[in-house]
Amino acid sequence: MSDTPKHRFLRPETLTAIGTIIVAAGFLLPTVDLRPLSALLPATMLVSLIVLGAIMLISDQRKAGSGQAARPMTKAPRRVLGAFALVVLYALGVDFVGFYPATAISVPLVAYAFGYRHPFGLALATLIVLVAIWLIFGFAMSQEFPTGRLWSM
Repeated sequence: MSDTPKHRFLRPETLTAIGTIIVAAGFLLPTVDLRPLSALLPATMLVSLIVLGAIMLISDQRKAGSGQAARPMTKAPRRVLGAFALVVLYALGVDFVGFYPATAISVPLVAYAFGYRHPFGLALATLIVLVAIWLIFGFAMSQEFPTGRLWSM
């Protein structure tokens, strides 16, 4: 019995590409309500994800059309699902508690999930990321990050 899906749109790369396009498009919609300078970075990143997802989709469908067998996307699906869950939780965290608290929690969690375990290094990396973001966007560009629904009640 074969492990390869019967339908060409059920291939792992195709499903990943479609999922990436849908999620990026969903996150792109709220950038319409942001000021143009504030929306520039997230919109650019999300449009890039949509384009890369489309390229991945086209590439995998060409492989399917030529009869190439689908390869598994990963040998550690739980790690991939965990990383995806962290991204979704981070986006929800930014919405509810604000950018800086969500980032302060997610940076060490992501680093820990990918194998970095040194507490001092995790704290230092988190501090560097937060200060760099504040210096570049908050101070130099006078941009405000979301403060979160929790604090605006």
